[in-house]
Amino acid sequence: MNPIIKEITAHQIKQGLPPFKVGDGVRVHTKVREGDKERIQIFSGVVIARKGHGIHEAFTVRRISYGEGVERVFPVNSPNIDRIEIESESEPMRARMYYLRQRTGKAAMAVKKKRFEEEVPAAASADVAATPAVPVTPAS
Repeated sequence: MNPIIKEITAHQIKQGLPPFKVGDGVRVHTKVREGDKERIQIFSGVVIARKGHGIHEAFTVRRISYGEGVERVFPVNSPNIDRIEIESESEPMRARMYYLRQRTGKAAMAVKKKRFEEEVPAAASADVAATPAVPVTPAS
């Protein structure tokens, strides 16, 4: 980025945002103006993309509402964003999670990385196999 533009926009970049990443479940509190009144509206969902850098950074949040997928793009440094809360963290396999668009139901929310149990070392399994089986005698 041009250093002059970077210097001019430096004071507009928000400080103190939580470090969220793609795959996290977030609640975005946005300011909504209706006439002369202002209120806070919450949009919660899964972050499926983060793009850009500096003042131009944005992220996309997806949720299922009444059976339909709804996506909304938020600029990170927007003055209309009151705060961002992290509901759940995940370990995604990709930088963009656009594949969630084809999923429905619970599969659309399943972003957590599958963790496999560690395999039992060969020496430990050999000890178990070498132990003689104790015959069970019926109680009389």
